[in-house]
Amino acid sequence: MNLAPPPRSLNEAGSPRGAVAFRTLGEFLAQLESRGDLLRIRAPVSRDLEITEVTQRVVRADGPALLFENVPGASMPVATNVLGSARRIALALGSSTVEEVSDRVEKLARLRPPAGVVGALRDIGGTLEALSVLRSLAPKRVRSGACQEVEEADVDLDRLPILKCWPQDGGRTVTFPVVITKDPETGEQHAGIYRLQQYGRDRLGFHAQTHRVGASNYRKWAARGEPMPVAAVIGAEPATVFSGLAPVPEGISNFVFAGFLRGEPVPLVPARSVDLEVPAEAEIVLEGVVDPMERAVEGPFGDHTGYYSAPEPFPVLRVTRITRREKPVYLGTVTGKPPTEDAVLGKAVERIFRPVLRLLLPELVDLNLPTEGLFINVGIVSIRKAYPGHPRKVMHALWGLGQMMFVRYLVVVDADVDVGDLSEVLYRVGLQADPARDLELVHGPVDQLSISNPLPNFGGKIGIDATRKGPGDGFPRPWPEEIRADPQAAAAAERVIAAEPVLAQLLGRPAP
Repeated sequence: MNLAPPPRSLNEAGSPRGAVAFRTLGEFLAQLESRGDLLRIRAPVSRDLEITEVTQRVVRADGPALLFENVPGASMPVATNVLGSARRIALALGSSTVEEVSDRVEKLARLRPPAGVVGALRDIGGTLEALSVLRSLAPKRVRSGACQEVEEADVDLDRLPILKCWPQDGGRTVTFPVVITKDPETGEQHAGIYRLQQYGRDRLGFHAQTHRVGASNYRKWAARGEPMPVAAVIGAEPATVFSGLAPVPEGISNFVFAGFLRGEPVPLVPARSVDLEVPAEAEIVLEGVVDPMERAVEGPFGDHTGYYSAPEPFPVLRVTRITRREKPVYLGTVTGKPPTEDAVLGKAVERIFRPVLRLLLPELVDLNLPTEGLFINVGIVSIRKAYPGHPRKVMHALWGLGQMMFVRYLVVVDADVDVGDLSEVLYRVGLQADPARDLELVHGPVDQLSISNPLPNFGGKIGIDATRKGPGDGFPRPWPEEIRADPQAAAAAERVIAAEPVLAQLLGRPAP
């Protein structure tokens, strides 16, 4: 299969000239191939379990994106592990590193208009600049697009290489779709990544978890007694895919954010059979409706927890139309116990959106959601502690922010602690947190995929104050002084190391 050539806006180092990154999935795959970061698999590989096994081995080896060209029973190739490394995520978003993307997000966050009329008038220059930036990133409406080059004569999902990832999965599942829904009250579209289990030729399970916007939109349509229009996009360009799983701040459209990441507005075309707009350059679009009266058991499904999610009833998406490119690529991903592609994506989301949290909580120094904590179960934050009870204030503020509400174990440390050094963090927790005084136990919403809470969606959460304590914290005795090296002795040791080649080599220093 011939992939589209890389976009001209990228130089050899992969940094964008202008701001435009990639307009199509094909462009991105071609760029990866030109860099040796995409491997074509020409041997026959089944979509049932086998693609998962190959993909997982490559992910664990920090290997390239994969393009399975010979999938029995399918007329199109399957791409996996496309965003399974930080280097590919950065490239996909038009930057050299994930930290560069984070810096761009910070600048965008600081451009948001001040709240209220008074704030806007007080900073009229910043307000106009913010509005100008957001307006320039608004999606571009077009009349036609490559995603509608072919309209299937009849709906038959079996013609797509939908994956079955794990032996006990309830069925084949569309694992990486950008699912578009609309709020019936405001007309605002939303894009999110929700898995869709296949039930038959034209039916899919609509697995939008109860806390997600897609589920909220469904409840609004159901309250009106009307079917909800849905479009599931398989194989959008990478900025739109990333925006579908990112915690985009309230009030900013996912497609506006995708336009910001890719450097130009996302072109949207009207869907053929539902009142929605879809990315014009996507590979495949499944159009349909979710009837509020129809539900079916979804699952089990091998999820990112490393366990199978329990079977339970979910709404049903009845597919009414399939449109696609003439020669599409099917984009899939594989979930499971890390390391996985979604674990890498979760870590990238944490780094990229850290500036947004800092904007809301200026005392926040750094944040780490360890991969071992499955993105959201464990959180570690460092703060500039200013007053008694400050760590608890930060805990409750974070639990009140979007998907941070799902953090089950939240550790707060002082500003000088490296939150990425888990040994250092455990040292501080074991030494500086008193279980009788420094634990904040609360109850509230938890992730729908959490397995330890007896009731679905609701459970306990705990905050651990591992900061240094003083009299204001009710700590009556003096806090002991921490052992630190003598500066003169440290400098003398460096001179000795520099003079001794064996010692320098042992300590990883340049040879004298």
